[in-house]
Amino acid sequence: MSDPTAHHVGITVSDLDRAVDFYTETFDLDLLSEFSVGGDAFAEAVAVEGASAEFAHLDADGARIELVAYDPAGDANETPELNRPGATHLGLSVDDVESFYAALADDVETLSPPRTTESGTTILFVKDPEGNLIEVLDA
Repeated sequence: MSDPTAHHVGITVSDLDRAVDFYTETFDLDLLSEFSVGGDAFAEAVAVEGASAEFAHLDADGARIELVAYDPAGDANETPELNRPGATHLGLSVDDVESFYAALADDVETLSPPRTTESGTTILFVKDPEGNLIEVLDA
């Protein structure tokens, strides 16, 4: 068996175009590719009868972020809370969290203003248009 290596972080969304716009505009991520996948093998692999999906791959300084919109779409998750088992978030570092926060568009929702934790790291949690959480922290 070969040693595993990281390939991507996947985020399921309901509106792929809106999600791509958010991640490319808010975080200045590069769009690497867009593609569709369907067929019986895909539906069986994801355990969703008749599933197909539209994908977008974004580059976050060498880390691939995969946005995916499924057909049929499932029910939306409840509001994410970080202290719930199974909760997930994406972490992205920036040079200056305070400056990043000040430059955010007015319609970008955050959990709080930037905060410096007792470990000395400044963090900020941002919600994407689907409510997925992105932790922004000092590089």
